[in-house]
Amino acid sequence: MPPISFPALKKIKILSLGAESVGRFCFYDGGNVFISQDFGDILDENNLKIYKKSVLACIKTDKPDVILTDLHPLYNSTVLGEELSKKLKVPCIKVQHHLAHIFSAIGDRLLHDTEYSMPNTIFGIAMDGTGYGFDGKIWGGEVFQIQRSKFKDQNDNSESEENKLQHYQISRFGSLEEQTMIGGDLAVKEPARMLIAILAKITKSKYQNTNKSQNPNTKTQKNFIYKYVNRFYTRNEFELLYNQMGQGFNCQATTSAGRILDAVSLFLGFAENERKSKHEATRLLEKNSSMPYIDYELRIADCESRKILDTTSLFEYLLRNICRDKKRLAATAQLYLAKGLHRILESIQDAKYKTPDTFLAGGLSNNRIISSFLENKGAYVSKTIPRGDEGLAFGQILYYLLHEMNIPPA
Repeated sequence: MPPISFPALKKIKILSLGAESVGRFCFYDGGNVFISQDFGDILDENNLKIYKKSVLACIKTDKPDVILTDLHPLYNSTVLGEELSKKLKVPCIKVQHHLAHIFSAIGDRLLHDTEYSMPNTIFGIAMDGTGYGFDGKIWGGEVFQIQRSKFKDQNDNSESEENKLQHYQISRFGSLEEQTMIGGDLAVKEPARMLIAILAKITKSKYQNTNKSQNPNTKTQKNFIYKYVNRFYTRNEFELLYNQMGQGFNCQATTSAGRILDAVSLFLGFAENERKSKHEATRLLEKNSSMPYIDYELRIADCESRKILDTTSLFEYLLRNICRDKKRLAATAQLYLAKGLHRILESIQDAKYKTPDTFLAGGLSNNRIISSFLENKGAYVSKTIPRGDEGLAFGQILYYLLHEMNIPPA
């Protein structure tokens, strides 16, 4: 891609290394963002080798002042960033995945509207597959509030360049309900693992014995769950997964919208329990969608730190209505997530904070059902910068340029 001209908000050279599923990095210098080609998934050794070679060639004659990586500690791009940070003796700053997505959309808007003035409060909805959260869990269905906490006069020469950065406070005030990824990342490749965990939540109370001191009627519960996944696993394979879930061995909690829609696609029969390409199950769900039903209830709960959109109840709805038009159910599930996160957004956007400055970002902002609904509600979606992980390195740079690196705990 040709370089993108961007205002020189800070006289600094920045190398951002992006995510892992898309090997693309950026270099910021003199108001220009240079975006590399896409080297593909850098979990692949050959792709990683070419990616590294290109990064090293980029910085050979132009040393960065700071290196930005994803927050995930095990990403190959993060590991490379840490290695280069030590070698070059420059800071390595880790940027949370979904915040980078949102700031990518903010940067896109600044590029398209040179007169755009960012307000004191901005809202971000991130809908994605996988992103490492501040709490060590896997995020992907989040609502953020970004507030400018204090202002610096950009023309005040008494201020250092570092202090002239605009300061922001970021809070995660909403998300999808946490669900369990049985086997961690294996649940990305096999959506039935997600479905097992969600159905187990539904049936836990249904098959609870009258005597509360006893365990649930696990045999009846397992039989119920197995009939929905028996085309994917033998009984022995299922028993192993069920026991693994019960023990919590190699299981991760996730609020990912992508994992929920993968499980819906599988449950409705549009996807198989095998991921041949990125976002395959969710794309098949979108492709097979028609007119949504409207006879469902959005269930949103308050917990200590944020509001939670109940996704278990979505599957309860699908179970009750499984004999209805599956294409309509497919559309309903996608709209449920979009409407639910928007409802959470409305709960914080009172009269004081009413603003059109809401940004939708992440891989699922490419979903036409989700994006159309939220754009009609005033959310901005990137027009030029890619919305998925292809635009993440750009977002990392905007994140650094536009606010002080001071993120409160999740």
